[in-house]
Amino acid sequence: MHRLELTDLTRILRIWGGEEECVELTEDVQDLYWDELGYDSLSVLQTTGSIERKFDVLLDGELLELGDTPRRFLELVNRVLGSRAAV
Repeated sequence: MHRLELTDLTRILRIWGGEEECVELTEDVQDLYWDELGYDSLSVLQTTGSIERKFDVLLDGELLELGDTPRRFLELVNRVLGSRAAV
């Protein structure tokens, strides 16, 4: 089963959000909102698209609304990946 880890998310976000402007994603900051971490909605949207292509899944718009922190985003993405693997 494929799973998106915090290190994977950090790598993808750096591509789309810019390495210099954004906070390092660590366990300590997983519950901060994207904007508090220096990521705008476009960065998160592009990251979502990248994940969709990499894992060949469709992540709906609800993910963007509910996944307002790295922890929630990872939980939602991994829920989709897990349900896909169960099929």
